Amino acid sequence: MSDIVDVKVVEADGLMNSQESVNVTEAKLVVFDMAGTTVKDHGQVPAAFAAALTDHHIEFTAEQIRNVRGSSKRQAVLDLLPESPDRLRRADLVYDSFREYLARKYSVDGVEPIEDAERVFKELRREGIHVALNTGFDRDITELLLKALNWQNQTVDGVVCADDVRQGRPAPFMIFRAMELTGTTNMRHVANVGDTVLDLEAGHNARVRWNAGVLTGAHDRSRLAQAPHTHLLSSIAELPGLLINK
Repeated sequence: MSDIVDVKVVEADGLMNSQESVNVTEAKLVVFDMAGTTVKDHGQVPAAFAAALTDHHIEFTAEQIRNVRGSSKRQAVLDLLPESPDRLRRADLVYDSFREYLARKYSVDGVEPIEDAERVFKELRREGIHVALNTGFDRDITELLLKALNWQNQTVDGVVCADDVRQGRPAPFMIFRAMELTGTTNMRHVANVGDTVLDLEAGHNARVRWNAGVLTGAHDRSRLAQAPHTHLLSSIAELPGLLINK
């Protein structure tokens, strides 16, 4: 932990306030996406989108669904609907159908953590690094997943859902909320990890120190490589080696 740089701290009014010496190699918080990053993705989310859109006679392509992976699911539904006077009302109906299909799929298929997820959480926290989850799911779906995984009690230090903030990815607000929940005050001590382009765009917009894509979910290496990132990892199993100085 020897790399010391001077980081200029700018107040909200844009005026230079002070400088602080920050060790940029010291991680204090890792913000993980859920489906595809820490939770196995067996295609439940795109399948639920497709079923809900089909039920409501809305045309779509597989590419359109791939493009909204990682976003707020409510916003994703809205983005997939064509312009019309009753678009918002229709979006609510489609979203309700999506939630029902997704809950049913998770109930039938089960919910499994990505291999080594719990080991990684424990290893990071043992080193004093906070662990938070953020997700495009709403609170109800998130609680369903956490309960199925038995991650409700002290597995992580915070959970942020799309409906906890005013705007989901690629906006950085879920990452900022995770920082607030864990008392992390400098984004240069934050790592963001996800499996979609929108995950990485959110990390970039938050100006985190580490912005890592993983190849266990929705988007492949070639797609993630086009997004802003600092690292591309096979899975989160490689993360402790990146963040922890032995």
